[in-house]
Amino acid sequence: MDVREAMEQLKDLPFQDLGFANIDQHRNIRVGQAETVYCEGKTPEQVAVIMDKMREKNSNILGTRASAEVFQKVKDIVPEAVYYPEARMISVIKHKKEILTENIIAVVTAGTSDIPAAEEAAITAEALGNPVDRIYDVGVAGIHRLLSKLDRLQAANVVIVVAGMEGALASVVGGLVSKPVIAVPTSVGYGASFGGIAALLAMLNSCSAGVAVVNIDNGFGAASLASRINQL
Repeated sequence: MDVREAMEQLKDLPFQDLGFANIDQHRNIRVGQAETVYCEGKTPEQVAVIMDKMREKNSNILGTRASAEVFQKVKDIVPEAVYYPEARMISVIKHKKEILTENIIAVVTAGTSDIPAAEEAAITAEALGNPVDRIYDVGVAGIHRLLSKLDRLQAANVVIVVAGMEGALASVVGGLVSKPVIAVPTSVGYGASFGGIAALLAMLNSCSAGVAVVNIDNGFGAASLASRINQL
């Protein structure tokens, strides 16, 4: 390209100042993953403008914790945006999703109530170029359900375990597979679960080796880490 075109490409690096937000347009170059928009707390108009500007420099864009109202405003400006209501996520895929590895990331839930956080993880992992195997509702209250999926668990290169209540599933899976396990505590549970703190502490105190833990309900964070491991 000529100098003028090169300067046009570089002018918004390392970030683009929108007044209310500084978009890190350089992140995709540095870490191989575009900045993800955390939608909660932003106005629908702010999210729409941010995602519109981000698509100019990035192929795949994700928005997390997005309401239907936010999505509609984004859709008005970015017609190719897609909404996943269960995960509360928005994706903008400018080019066909490229599978960067054949290694599988398994996303496992203890219960059906944990699926929203699990879907946040699964959609993120897929957007980052990973094949995903969803294994849902296989918690320790009926452990035979989990054992019937053992071949799929062991075939995965990384396992994301999403569980609320007492969070025991991560320890059980950690004792069954030889690959990294990333545990996601969820806010699912009755009063003494303290909004996921009980599951978080249980996972942090896991007696199984090779289990790492992310924040409560943070499926996105788990998938980002899993993808980096999976594509080493």
